[in-house]
Amino acid sequence: MPEEKARLVYSTGRVISRKEKPAADGVKPPPGPSVQRVIVRLDRKRRGGKSVTVMEGPAVPVKDREALLRRLKAGLGTGGTIKGSSIEIQGDHCDALIATLTEMGYKPKRSGG
Repeated sequence: MPEEKARLVYSTGRVISRKEKPAADGVKPPPGPSVQRVIVRLDRKRRGGKSVTVMEGPAVPVKDREALLRRLKAGLGTGGTIKGSSIEIQGDHCDALIATLTEMGYKPKRSGG
């Protein structure tokens, strides 16, 4: 398609042809664990009275998140799952989870009571 017939849909300040892919300027790897803030909270709502420890915040790839969950479940001797961007551990393990995450280099913070 000739340049004079191409319609400009959105302007970024530079012209990018339709066949050219834009450079990945803003793609950065996730920060290391010492920089990441992790929120740990206890949740009992919509679970039939059962307690679940929810960990939110570690920005890691899916494979690393699964490995982290496997390590936490083995260390705590309990079950757990990944739901969206959070990790859920069965039972009230907030203190043990905070201690384990601190040893791993994260900066965990307890949320709630």
